Amino acid sequence: MEDYKDNRFLELFNTQKTNQFKIGSTTYKERVKKLNALKIALETTYKEAIRKAMYDDFKKPKLEVDLTEIYPVLSEIKFIKKHLKSWMKLQKVDTPLALLGASSYIKYEPKGICLIISPWNFPINLTFSPLVSAIAAGNTVIIKPSEQTLNISKVMAMIIKDLFREDEIALVEGDVEVSQELLKLPFNHIFFTGSPQVGKIVMKAASQHLTSVTLELGGKSPTIIDGSSSLEKAVQKIIFGKFTNAGQTCIAPDYILLKSDLKDEFTKIFKSKIVKFYNENAETSNSYCRIVNLKHFERLKSYIEEAEQNQAIIVSGGNFNLEDNYIEPTLVFNAPEASQLMQDEIFGPILPVKTYSKIEEAVDYINSKEKPLALYIYSKNKKNIDYIMNNTRAGTGCINHNLLQFLNPNLPFGGSNNSGIGKSHGFFGFEAFSNRRSLVKQHTMGATDLLYPPYNNFKQKLIDLTLKWF
Repeated sequence: MEDYKDNRFLELFNTQKTNQFKIGSTTYKERVKKLNALKIALETTYKEAIRKAMYDDFKKPKLEVDLTEIYPVLSEIKFIKKHLKSWMKLQKVDTPLALLGASSYIKYEPKGICLIISPWNFPINLTFSPLVSAIAAGNTVIIKPSEQTLNISKVMAMIIKDLFREDEIALVEGDVEVSQELLKLPFNHIFFTGSPQVGKIVMKAASQHLTSVTLELGGKSPTIIDGSSSLEKAVQKIIFGKFTNAGQTCIAPDYILLKSDLKDEFTKIFKSKIVKFYNENAETSNSYCRIVNLKHFERLKSYIEEAEQNQAIIVSGGNFNLEDNYIEPTLVFNAPEASQLMQDEIFGPILPVKTYSKIEEAVDYINSKEKPLALYIYSKNKKNIDYIMNNTRAGTGCINHNLLQFLNPNLPFGGSNNSGIGKSHGFFGFEAFSNRRSLVKQHTMGATDLLYPPYNNFKQKLIDLTLKWF
């Protein structure tokens, strides 16, 4: 028996455990009612409180809050409401002739009591999107949001308390020790979003109870530019994808692999577009947010300083303000391979560029790293696109854009190995929080009824016939 330091969590868990079958038996209409309540809370009741809390936590622009936090959850709710009734039905599948007289089905049943551990970078989006899937699948849920964004965590706690009973859905605030205590509990499923390093800790804890996991992790997502498509459009899209949320995005372009003869033109366009997006001084822009806290600010500042000390070239940006956790959008060439900038997931507004001569060099470089969460290609050269797609591995990606794969609920979202385990969004999120229970229903006498012991030559011939033809 685990030694729990805080019995509140054990009591909460047991309360939900007692209630799990009642929640699991809820109808389509009952689940949709909960989703509608959450929808109203996000789009009207708590919308201004969410915007204010996100600004207070790291000066996130209101438009970015609406676009990257609220919209994805509302889109997820809308999509699931449209399809949930069919997902909840028994799914009939083919039955082989050897089982003549029977029908076969898949029943999507709730996994039970689930834990969602969400991050600070998109707290509304990455807390409530998996919650929507968990509700749709009929689970009880305990949520542990990040302690690094206290203002929005308090708003989320109010929303959950306002909409749900604790024996169904509860939110627990606190530091890392709270997460450690929760991870001791025998949840039926854990949905974690965060770094690969912490993901390993979550997976190790889950293994003690053979708990299934969905791990939404990260990594260094590469962006290849081969020069066959509009460089201006590519740079504009990359800047949007990289510097939205000040680069604190798991699927942001982490580094550029640029055809070597495009270096000067890329730099010129980059500088021009940065001014267009964020003014001459991004610190004065109302479209550019801040680093979440001093710890992450110091980490990113050290990346820039280490790169500069080792002959990297800061061709744009590089300025910062400690008082405001501000780091300017920064473009870096020639960062040493051993530097933190090229080894760690950056998760901030620093964009290193590495040049290549042949597309094979770019692919070889990507394959020398862990599988990324996203891979982006800017090209109109079908041969290059096919070569990259067929010779690399990644969780998600876009061709001639970035980030958009996250916004399509018809697509599974998730990584591969170091960048994640399992998928989310739409049906794939519903599936992640469900157990696919297999069912066979016998209607009439079947072939297997002729094969009971005692065995004889006639039954052997039936088996021989089955092996040959069925």
